[in-house]
Amino acid sequence: MTASPDTTPANRALLQLDGISLGYDTPKGLRTVVESLSLELGRGSVGCLLGASGCGKTTVLRAIAGFEPLRAGHILLDGKPISSPAGMLAPEKRRVGMMFQDYALFPHLDVAGNIGFGLRKLDRAARTRRIEELLELVGLAGSATAFPHEMSGGQQQRVALARALAPSPELLLLDEPFSNLDVDTRERLAFEVRDILKNTGHTAILVTHNQAEAFAIADRIGVMAQGRIAQWDTPYNLHHHPSDEFVAGFIRREALAEQRAQAYARA
Repeated sequence: MTASPDTTPANRALLQLDGISLGYDTPKGLRTVVESLSLELGRGSVGCLLGASGCGKTTVLRAIAGFEPLRAGHILLDGKPISSPAGMLAPEKRRVGMMFQDYALFPHLDVAGNIGFGLRKLDRAARTRRIEELLELVGLAGSATAFPHEMSGGQQQRVALARALAPSPELLLLDEPFSNLDVDTRERLAFEVRDILKNTGHTAILVTHNQAEAFAIADRIGVMAQGRIAQWDTPYNLHHHPSDEFVAGFIRREALAEQRAQAYARA
């Protein structure tokens, strides 16, 4: 693996994956999904795992969230171990927020109820203030009483982001958050989400197969293939200094595919 660490003083690593391996037991034996993967993501940075379906990127995200046990290696958050083969911290104790691909909003709750779901320890006044603050942040002020089915896909995505940010997590995980949106909305919201994360100072890691999204939102991108990171680097370096022929070919191939998809969608 070729990796350019994110370890400047201003960007002290918040998330560290140290040689992690993940896999599943099958009747034919162990199926390895992720093998000896390492990366560091600085505090306040946005990272991305980019690759085709089946490359292991979502499995890595689930391991960071605490939903998948490690076969080898360690995961540290702010220097503290949260996962290893010897044991793992429960997901609800990790101060990690997650935004799912399908938004996973509760259809029977209005916007305020969805955003406030993880704020039940706050008193009513504090919870209301936090909900209003988040609605303003994501551009949905005045929508507290709306229900998910009354909103567009882009609006639902904003509600899901507000809900994930509500408990002020140390790390935010985004699993293909724009995949259900049309091309124009996806591009616009990718930039808006990056602005929101930068304005709030949150550290986040995104999983996507879409290169345009990755380059729009991320400070660091890991190009993945067959459970490994081929290169963990800045968008500029991936374009101009790919580590090998695979990375160079992947970047060119995905850029052409995205251009064709955009042209078809707008035809």
